[in-house]
Amino acid sequence: MTERIAVVGAGIVGLAVARELARTRGAVVTVLEQENQVGAHQTGHNSGVVHAGIYYTPGSLKARLCREGVALLRAYCQEHRLPYEEVGKLVVASTTAERSGLRALADRARANGVPGLTELDALALREIEPHAVGVAALHSPHTAICDFPAVARSLAREVAELGGSVRLSHPVRAIRERAGKVELVAAMRRFTFDRLVVCAGLGTDRVAAMAGRQGDVRIVPFKGEYFSLGEHARSLVRGLIYPVPDPRYPFLGVHLTRHIDGEVLVGPNAVMDLRALRWPGTWRLAGQHWRTGVRELYGSLVKGAFVRAAQRYVPALTAADLRRAEGGVRAQAVARDGRMVDDFVVDVHGPIVLVRNAPSPAATSSLAIAKHIAGIVPALSG
Repeated sequence: MTERIAVVGAGIVGLAVARELARTRGAVVTVLEQENQVGAHQTGHNSGVVHAGIYYTPGSLKARLCREGVALLRAYCQEHRLPYEEVGKLVVASTTAERSGLRALADRARANGVPGLTELDALALREIEPHAVGVAALHSPHTAICDFPAVARSLAREVAELGGSVRLSHPVRAIRERAGKVELVAAMRRFTFDRLVVCAGLGTDRVAAMAGRQGDVRIVPFKGEYFSLGEHARSLVRGLIYPVPDPRYPFLGVHLTRHIDGEVLVGPNAVMDLRALRWPGTWRLAGQHWRTGVRELYGSLVKGAFVRAAQRYVPALTAADLRRAEGGVRAQAVARDGRMVDDFVVDVHGPIVLVRNAPSPAATSSLAIAKHIAGIVPALSG
């Protein structure tokens, strides 16, 4: 019997899951997306970086699926002639105090199997990025950039070629389980499926509530704001320049990122969306980290804060070089106690599979996440 499976969400993760289920299980897959295009949210509003696996806790789902995902994504882009460029990343310690954090990061990256890592001194880092400064750096030569929206569009085409469909402008309005099936109402139409996979990103809580599976975490949106470098200043950055991250947070700090089209972005910050304050965990998170929140909000309001953050690593940049760019968004799961959930989280509830938390590096890991999920979607009995 042919499985009929619905996937809610036409971001890169949802489309990768749909393709994998159709390709490996022979399922007839229907992707339901509330927007009128694929990749409209996080997929189309991120840094475009294919992460190598430097940051993630060894042994975690993030670490494993990131490394698997890089290989799969590189091969996919080559097969489908999509842009993919290994521009390399420098993680720069700007002060002596940051050296210990950089060494710890190098140890973590090696434990994750990140290839080609080199620890550099102040002179050697300038051979990689001539306009950058710092006391030391970690160089990841195989960190890459790609066009994630183009990957999402390619995946959507494959879903259709495999006999499935991607239904845009189809917001899910109701979900009900009945006799082992899942009934949905989307865009005023009624559907019945054998299985449902929710990859809804920022809309995860709403869809989970419809299914009666609210859980103990909520998605808190963090707005990320960017500046772009003027064309004459882009030559100051060859690839990717990142700070040593604060281990208390899943955010990587303001960094400089070359995009596949040649644009160079500065950012993002991480400003919490105040609409999330109804969740008790958000208040606890804010109470624990209010100083960081104030600093991020200040950076949101004052261009000079962005300029100074960028100048720590590329001193030649000036305020005139930065211009406002389109912002991004990150769906971050927060537990009731205020703890930010760091790893990927996928729950199975009978015929319903919920991707509870898939922040960065979800785009990098999307094809590996899809294989993981396809392996845990319950098979039909009989």
